[in-house]
Amino acid sequence: MFTAVSAPLIRKGDPLSTPSGRPSSSALTRIGALRVPEITAAFWIVKGLSTAMGESTSDYLVTSIDPQIAVVLGFVVFAAALVLQLRVGRYNAWTYWLAVVGVGVFGTMAADVMHVVLGVPYPISTAFYAVALAAVFIVWYRTEHTLSIHAVDTTRRELFYWAAVMATFAMGTALGDFTAYTLHLGYATSAALFAVAILIPAAGYRWLGWNPILCFWTAYVLTRPLGASVADWLGKPTDTSGLGIGDGPVVAVFGLLILALVAYLAITKSDVQQTIRTSGSHHEDPAPRR
Repeated sequence: MFTAVSAPLIRKGDPLSTPSGRPSSSALTRIGALRVPEITAAFWIVKGLSTAMGESTSDYLVTSIDPQIAVVLGFVVFAAALVLQLRVGRYNAWTYWLAVVGVGVFGTMAADVMHVVLGVPYPISTAFYAVALAAVFIVWYRTEHTLSIHAVDTTRRELFYWAAVMATFAMGTALGDFTAYTLHLGYATSAALFAVAILIPAAGYRWLGWNPILCFWTAYVLTRPLGASVADWLGKPTDTSGLGIGDGPVVAVFGLLILALVAYLAITKSDVQQTIRTSGSHHEDPAPRR
């Protein structure tokens, strides 16, 4: 879908992607290796699988063990995976996707806690996480002057990136539940709705010249409710519009698929971003300049 989206993500003169100025000597702002993968077809496949697995894993844990213990366990795994990724200081397929899966599980739990425990309706929780995501983007852009994944080369930028990812997972979970339950569309119809919706930024980027960063993050948000709806459709009982396979088997199958794909990426390194550094040490668009 966005297999070439990363090429124009940093472009001089683009108001959403202008590099942020001189690097600081601070550890948080010291420029190093890029810490996120290239956007290829494999990226979207693993991202979709991780969202589905996160939904099913969260549901499986909170119904198999004490929900409070499940939430704490989800947070511990998420925090440990994120610390490990931050310590690596560069893109590594294993640590990156482990962090994404950790965010997927805990992000689902965060959204579910607002509704199940606090009794917040899905429309309100969806709006809340949408505002949170917008706040992350605003602060990130005002601080770094870029939302481009080709500029995630400092610890501070990576922290902004993961904050945005966390918000997208929580918002996407609430949005998927909103369409399935509040609007009574069911899981299959919700999945079809988001599958169509995700084609809009893809078409806008490829054929209409829409801003690549805007298209990327829009699609990134939509993968969450799409994956969650597919997981629920497969795993939930038939009396709730699911196929009744069960959350456990869905977790196992999607987990094995993720392991296989991440192993492939780790071996081939086909998703490692290739960039050119300027004299100012900023990552530039690897595409030839006109």
